[in-house]
Amino acid sequence: MTNPELLRGQGLPRFEAIDASQVETHIPALIQDLGEQLSALEFTLQQRLSDTTALSWDEVMTPLHNLGERLRWSWGVVSHLNGVCNSSELREAHAAQQPEVVRFSNRAGQSQVIHQALESLQRNPSHPLDSTQIRILDAELLSMRHRGVGLSGAAKESFNEASEQLASLSTRFSNHVLDATQGWTLLVHDAEQLKGIPERALQALAAAAKDAGDQHRDGQDPTALEGPWRLGLDMPRYLPVLTYADKRTLRETVYRAQVSRASSGDLDNTPLIEEILDLRTHQAARLGYQNWAERSLASKMADNVEAVEQLLEELRAAALPVAEQEIDELRDCARRHGATEADEFSPWDVSYWAEKLRQERFNLNQEELRPWFPLPQVLDGLFHLCERLFSIQIEPADGEAPIWHQDVRFFRVSDQEGQPLAAFYLDPFSRPASKRGGAWMDECLNRSRNSEGELIHPVAYLICNQTPPAGDVPSLMSFEEVETLFHEFGHGLQHMLTTVEHPQAAGINNVEWDAVELPSQFMENWCLDRQTLMGMARHWKTGEPLPEEDYNKLRNSRTFMQGCGTLRQVHFALTDLRLHSAWSPDLGQSPDAFRRSIADNTTVLPPIPEDRFLCAFGHIFAGGYSAGYYSYKWAEVLSADAFAAFEEVGLDQEAEVQATGERFRNTVLSLGGSQRPADVYKSFRGRTASTDALIRHSGLAAAGR
Repeated sequence: MTNPELLRGQGLPRFEAIDASQVETHIPALIQDLGEQLSALEFTLQQRLSDTTALSWDEVMTPLHNLGERLRWSWGVVSHLNGVCNSSELREAHAAQQPEVVRFSNRAGQSQVIHQALESLQRNPSHPLDSTQIRILDAELLSMRHRGVGLSGAAKESFNEASEQLASLSTRFSNHVLDATQGWTLLVHDAEQLKGIPERALQALAAAAKDAGDQHRDGQDPTALEGPWRLGLDMPRYLPVLTYADKRTLRETVYRAQVSRASSGDLDNTPLIEEILDLRTHQAARLGYQNWAERSLASKMADNVEAVEQLLEELRAAALPVAEQEIDELRDCARRHGATEADEFSPWDVSYWAEKLRQERFNLNQEELRPWFPLPQVLDGLFHLCERLFSIQIEPADGEAPIWHQDVRFFRVSDQEGQPLAAFYLDPFSRPASKRGGAWMDECLNRSRNSEGELIHPVAYLICNQTPPAGDVPSLMSFEEVETLFHEFGHGLQHMLTTVEHPQAAGINNVEWDAVELPSQFMENWCLDRQTLMGMARHWKTGEPLPEEDYNKLRNSRTFMQGCGTLRQVHFALTDLRLHSAWSPDLGQSPDAFRRSIADNTTVLPPIPEDRFLCAFGHIFAGGYSAGYYSYKWAEVLSADAFAAFEEVGLDQEAEVQATGERFRNTVLSLGGSQRPADVYKSFRGRTASTDALIRHSGLAAAGR
């Protein structure tokens, strides 16, 4: 009898063969089997610990990794499909099995025998451990501490119960956000209401209406020009309204719906937030930490909460006066246009008037640039850049791998001699009904060796939510969507180009969370590199390159509204950090009120009363960024400084650029989690990073110095 697909545990998953019933049937069987294997490993290790001979790496770490990899493969497929092909049946099956997965993870993480074996291996290995093995071992011991290995009795029971609760609450939080996003729509029949919105966006709104079964008043299908149009809160439909709709009341309606998502009724995340924060506080205390932030930072690059606060304060001080000036300039722009909102400027006015001012100041209409960024052409430009910097080749391999949706692409990565290195999936388009919003990279297969010693090449999932094609028009990307694609590909490069032989430290594994955004943000910098941008920006119909003046406009607008952008990220990061280090129910202040107090000096326009941003802050309540959202800014310091290394040798000096790219590949992309991020960065840069390049790139130097 062949293994069920979900339990195969190796190779590329056959996604079409996996459904909710498989999850319900086979995940319990897997957990039982893994439990038996864990017991057998504990028995073997207990016997080995009772004699006096030293343990080897292959006796402890290899079987432990193999156990974890089987669970990661099977449950990883389930979690992946839950994010990209969500259905009520799959969601229920995922939620039903998640507690058992957590219980097994807790059992493995709390095994006294395994902990003793790891400590014995650390003290007295049978063969000397290399530096990577030592780092992996240190990380595993810290992970076991964080999973409660030092607990016993009632404390252990409470810890395990709380772990299950936290996993369940995070899933519920995410589902509420997805349902709230999908659940709000607005059908518009009057074209006057949508005045100012570009035709491309109107096509998407009409397509959404058609998908919903709406018809024009004359019984005809919806069209971009005649409607009707169905607005929504997914980004491809939300942003054009906020950016281009002349009707202020419409912008206000959509904005209020967006910022109040998942804050009322059955989908209200408010009680979940307080429960999550309270549980995390108690979990941290059980582990001997003062708060969850301290526990989070124990496994990160930043030394402590104070170090993060210092970085964020440096950026806040530089950004706030610039952001205040930017909002004043938007008010002045509105005033010049005779707009009544100039004297009562509100959050739903910011994107609209920023776009107007951008057009005035730089003669730059971002919507008009979309025809120069069709997805196929952008991919060609991205791949050429990677060939140039990292000496790799990327080729389409559609049809060579199973996929989960017809829009998904598959690519193979090889070296210059054609030797295979890796592969990746690309799922580029928004599907509001079944796909989680945002963009991310995840692991499909990790670099490792099988039992025969054969190399398994890494495979990445690259997920975006950009504007889908419409009819015979390809996906025409905004410049922001281009940057997002480059960002996620940076994560993918670190996963795919690793040379580390130990899978526990290959790619993004064992990389401290606040350093993992370095390659992704580094790649974003290349979007405005002249050779890169002009090489990929070609009109989808004519093939004509982007006009030189438009390139200059993009370059000149690089720092436009960067004060507000930086301040926004600082606000999110400080809110996250302080919720996990300073907030408690004893303050007599709700998390929302606490966030508003932080907003006093981290926003120019304070949050409106209906703004319940925390209720949709999935990064920290449903993702892995709790007490770690600062990582984006921490890593941005590294990425700006890393790109400055290329600027210093001259971006037009091809030999020097390639040499610097090779050094970046051989350090940041290759070494993964085998060394401390600070040491990896020094190997590339020859020194530690400073904030100077980021503040300069962001146009904040004058205010910050």
